[in-house]
Amino acid sequence: MTSYFITATDTDAGKTYVACALIRALVQSSNKVAVYKPISAGCELEDGVLVNEDAKLLSLEANCQQTTSNINPIAFAEPIAPHIAANKTQQYISLSQIGENFKQVQNLKADINIVEGAGGWRLPIGNGDYLSDFVKQAKLKVILVVNMKLGCLNHAVLTYESIINDGLNCIAWVANCPAQMPYLADNINELKSLLPIPQLAILPNTSDLDIAASQFNLSVL
Repeated sequence: MTSYFITATDTDAGKTYVACALIRALVQSSNKVAVYKPISAGCELEDGVLVNEDAKLLSLEANCQQTTSNINPIAFAEPIAPHIAANKTQQYISLSQIGENFKQVQNLKADINIVEGAGGWRLPIGNGDYLSDFVKQAKLKVILVVNMKLGCLNHAVLTYESIINDGLNCIAWVANCPAQMPYLADNINELKSLLPIPQLAILPNTSDLDIAASQFNLSVL
């Protein structure tokens, strides 16, 4: 069993899109894939349960017959910072809780677990803890999603350095290209020289997940 944590240079950088495309590529390569999104904020009530849209999208790609509650056990209605949402609803997010929920996913005995973060690398969860502390405890391999836009070079390098300084293995990065960035190829080439890790994929601006899935070089994993 191998577990990968997908983080990004910022919120709304395309983590779910990249995760879904990667999961599809892995499933098409005959892997059993489970997914885990520890925390989400911005959910709708469905049959009395708070359901996050990203968790639903992940559930459509994974092939371990997980419920959305198993995929995303900590969910808040308001689309705000999770630790603030927890305070507003008199709840508490703990690293032990996140770890125990992850064990439920691990018990599915998938070939690969894909864990999607929330926000950027240093997402506060309250009481001085960060979601990255869970990644450190679980010793997950990290995949960095770079949202290709002005400022991404700085964000990518700072995020990579923070991951490495946490003692973790950032194994690859993905260039997510949701819009046409001026000098896109130049920026991608610059990141290839700045980040001493393989590029896992360059994802074009498309909603076709089959096209996106075909861009992954799974040998990197």
